Amino acid sequence: MLDILVASLADGLLLGFVYGIAAMGLSLIWGVMDVINLSHGPIIALGMFGVYLAFNGLGWNPYLTLLLVAVMGLLLGIVIYGVAVHRVLNAPHLSTLLATFSINMIIIGVGTALFTTSPRNVDFSLGSFSLGHITLPWARVAAALAAVLVTALLYLFLYRTRPGKAIRAVANNRAAAELMGIPASRVLALSFGLGTMLAAIAGGLISTFFPFTILAGGRYELKSFVICVLGGLGNPLGALIGGLLLGALEGIIPAFIETSWVPVLEFVLFVVILLVRPSGLLGSKS
Repeated sequence: MLDILVASLADGLLLGFVYGIAAMGLSLIWGVMDVINLSHGPIIALGMFGVYLAFNGLGWNPYLTLLLVAVMGLLLGIVIYGVAVHRVLNAPHLSTLLATFSINMIIIGVGTALFTTSPRNVDFSLGSFSLGHITLPWARVAAALAAVLVTALLYLFLYRTRPGKAIRAVANNRAAAELMGIPASRVLALSFGLGTMLAAIAGGLISTFFPFTILAGGRYELKSFVICVLGGLGNPLGALIGGLLLGALEGIIPAFIETSWVPVLEFVLFVVILLVRPSGLLGSKS
């Protein structure tokens, strides 16, 4: 029993890294722009299909394809910002919710027409390895390492580069940043692009070990909301830690009860955190 529990926990933690960078994209957009991006799930699904099409159609290595998926996610986010978000950015929250929800429905509609809702998978295996009685797939380890690398690069960008410092300045006080000569609209477009890029990368990583459809991103979008509330909205590091906590729960819970109870308990946790500490575990208290 102990071996099964440890193996499930390790597997869940590895998956938690990927959950973390998916939630990081949602958290980054909220922290900088005060916008909840309801197109997050379909963008995760587009990341899945990006890796699938490059692997099956062109024979590219799925992990190298992530570079292309990242660039396409960044550009798509900038386009979405310019088309749907920019004009309603200072409007009530309902306007931004409806704008991003419209993008959600457009992506799902076009994706369903192009790909149908038949499950797809990336048939690429790295094998597995054993540590004592624990067997872990290399694909999960590679995804976790990629998530750590992406997180490190994001922090280097935000804290060591001029555009990253501009993003942090706009997130802290947009009006003051504009008075200092920072082009806020460009910075916000870049921030939205980075958020969608992280979502697309997470989708690409998930596609290497789970089947998916164009609707699959919705599941991970909901998990991202739970993780953001758990770690603190607007806190990328909190999103990563929240992803690890959620992954650990997903690994441990099925060892004791049926897997179908996992999403129920996740949203019970969601409600409890909102009631007890609305700012999240690493969020600042108001």
